[in-house]
Amino acid sequence: MLKLLGGLREFVKRQPVTIDGTVFRVHVTFTTVVLLACSIMVTATQYVGNPIQCIVDGLPTRPVNTYCWITSTFTMPDAFLREQGVGAAHPGVGPENGEPPKYYTYYQWVCFALFFQAMLCYFPKWVWDMQEGSLMSTLVMGLQIGLGAEKEREKQKKILVNYMLTHIRKHTWYAAKYWMCEFMCLANIVLQIYWMNRFFGGEFYTYGLRVIGMSTEHQEKRVDPMVFIFPRVTKCTFHKFGPSGTVQKHDSLCVLPLNIVNEKTYIFIWFWYLLLLGALILMICHRVMIMYNATARKNLLRYRHYRLITDDVAKAVTNKISLGDWWVLYMLGKNLDPIIYREVVREIAKKADKI
Repeated sequence: MLKLLGGLREFVKRQPVTIDGTVFRVHVTFTTVVLLACSIMVTATQYVGNPIQCIVDGLPTRPVNTYCWITSTFTMPDAFLREQGVGAAHPGVGPENGEPPKYYTYYQWVCFALFFQAMLCYFPKWVWDMQEGSLMSTLVMGLQIGLGAEKEREKQKKILVNYMLTHIRKHTWYAAKYWMCEFMCLANIVLQIYWMNRFFGGEFYTYGLRVIGMSTEHQEKRVDPMVFIFPRVTKCTFHKFGPSGTVQKHDSLCVLPLNIVNEKTYIFIWFWYLLLLGALILMICHRVMIMYNATARKNLLRYRHYRLITDDVAKAVTNKISLGDWWVLYMLGKNLDPIIYREVVREIAKKADKI
């Protein structure tokens, strides 16, 4: 397991050329790694350890464990409100009183669900890598560092400026494809939150809020929401034929140590997805702003490298090139040496009128 977790470092390794934004990168790399790591830990607990241990009188333990694991276990909702040790043996474990029990069938699928979520988070990156076509790597040409032979550096800079001028107003689709991939990230998080809420029987939306609210309640009156969604002790009913052929009902008590891992995993996911959702919404608002606000594009270009580009140059470039060209130039600012970037922008501003 440690080797598998160590292999995930390759996902978060810094790339030599930046082709995307910070929030996008957090979504497609860090979130993917977190979900894969959680999936590996849950898988190890589920298939290497003992995910369920049932107590039942008069029957062998192993068949009952297997039966209760592959079918489902349940709790009594009203037993969560009873005093533990008096009205209920454990939270949710009490006598049946006619109220419908709450069944738990998700836990066999948690490791697969986390892996599927990780793949969904990585999907926008896969799409963008296919669509980007290594354009940014081709344009950068090792100009990230200003050191080196001046003659070679000037040659590469001239090639870059010439490309931008000869392909002016031809990068709109390049920018649009990237922004669609960013919107895909937002749609992915929204759909995953909705899907997790369905997966956990409508309990996920308010999961984190109830965990926070629990800390303000009195110790004797609080009901742990993590135990309600991820019970550590449940019930399971096993039927078998008796000596005379009648059906015998055996009520077993099952301990689910796997849910200790699940509850911590999903409380982290709840808060992380909430932060990520907020960041993605702000990112989309930012993209809409730069689409319709030329002043914002000018300022972003100017402050890319601590005001190395003057206001006049930034304004001239913004007014002379298209939105797609501006985006390519902006992304180049994340990769090029600041001095080289300033010279490239100046050259484009000076020669763009002649195109």
